Amino acid sequence: MSFDADVCRRLPLADATLHLLDFVADDAFLAGLFDRHRGRCFERRIRFPDLVHLLAEALTVHGQSANRTFTRAADAGDLNATARAAYDKVARMPPAVSAALRTDGTARLRPVLPAATAEALPACLAAFAVLAFDGKKIKKVAHRLTAARAVRGQVLGGKLLVAEDLRTGLAVGLAADPDGEASDLGLVPDLLARTRAVVPGPRLWVGDALFADLTHLALLAADGDRFLVRYNAKVGFHPDPERPAVTGVNERGQEYTEEWGRLGGPTDERRRYVRRVTVRRPGQDDVAVVTDLLDGDTYPAADLLAVSLRRWGIERLFQQATEVFHLAALVSAGANGTVFQAALCLLLYNRTVVVRGSVAAGAGREAEAVSLEKVFVDMCRPMTGLIEVLGVPAVLACYGGAGWTTDRLAVYLAEVLGGVWRDGWVKSPAKKPRPPTPTEYLKGGHSSIYRIVRGLHETVPEPSPKEAQPRPSKQ
Repeated sequence: MSFDADVCRRLPLADATLHLLDFVADDAFLAGLFDRHRGRCFERRIRFPDLVHLLAEALTVHGQSANRTFTRAADAGDLNATARAAYDKVARMPPAVSAALRTDGTARLRPVLPAATAEALPACLAAFAVLAFDGKKIKKVAHRLTAARAVRGQVLGGKLLVAEDLRTGLAVGLAADPDGEASDLGLVPDLLARTRAVVPGPRLWVGDALFADLTHLALLAADGDRFLVRYNAKVGFHPDPERPAVTGVNERGQEYTEEWGRLGGPTDERRRYVRRVTVRRPGQDDVAVVTDLLDGDTYPAADLLAVSLRRWGIERLFQQATEVFHLAALVSAGANGTVFQAALCLLLYNRTVVVRGSVAAGAGREAEAVSLEKVFVDMCRPMTGLIEVLGVPAVLACYGGAGWTTDRLAVYLAEVLGGVWRDGWVKSPAKKPRPPTPTEYLKGGHSSIYRIVRGLHETVPEPSPKEAQPRPSKQ
């Protein structure tokens, strides 16, 4: 074993992460993906696999930036173009390529995730792949483009519609539109087609009330799939007079009512027979879901309500992808470039989920009890050290072209990550919200912390008119 390879093996988190990246971003796989979805886009000097690896390095290596990564690669001869050309390539990336990168790349990762880390769902849904889906606007686009410099306010990048597998926590499907103001509904057909191509059915789609219209419910119910979505009051529900309502209590102790009936008017050809479950919340608005799982004995209402609440996990996925994987710091100010970065961030998120799952399985812990952010930070540190000490060419030589199969990689990850558990990776317990502390104004508008801690300060219930008036600015 060479010195470089021995150094890599002594850093198990970095070693496993780089093996996963080499597997999911295999050159032949990426080249074929780009060729199938590129449309009128083409390669001249910058190959798509090279661009993916460079941008992944910029998002993963601590203290790195896209400009630094592109410039270093151009100076070293690893990028046969200028840094500006790499930025332009990112900005022009077709959304279809970005969506395929995230969806097809995750399909390569799913079999590697240890089955023991799957999150438990109600037993009645064992036959379904339970998928929550929701939209995400890409925010905080810099005003770099000439057209954007002339306007104030928040500038949005693209719009994503993402499907999450609730058992594994992986983002398994993605559809994208470069217009951040576009409706989520227009992306539903593309999301369903892409997800169904990589996730075997039958599938249970869990969504918000936005998708509870007759047109999109028909799309969700195609291909033998079922749906569980929040009820939309804009679509009329007509109870079945021959089937009486049933009441019960969910796991939170809340009363609910089950009804069977039809969505849509009597003359609407799209009307559907559904089951509606409404939860009564005293002092708050009632919450209702509709589903085409009509058998109340096979699919208890309390189980369906619990799964519907789990849909909020996709919001946590968006938050982690934004905060942990630097989606808040956008490389490109172009619409297509924001979609490309978001797709790659979600793929890196999924890669970290696999690493966390392997670590948790080796330690005999539940994956949800392990902090994804803490694992990611400890992944980046040794990777940064490898790249800084050995250099990118040496690191790539240790991992490029390994020819991993799914089974071989899964066994390797179990060996490498099975004994690296650290207690510092335990997820911090959720904090209970504290009631707001009543406040009073400091007399004169200021005091020292020394006096405040000792109770020597003076306060007034409201500032006096003189204190409330702003001081005149110095001319």
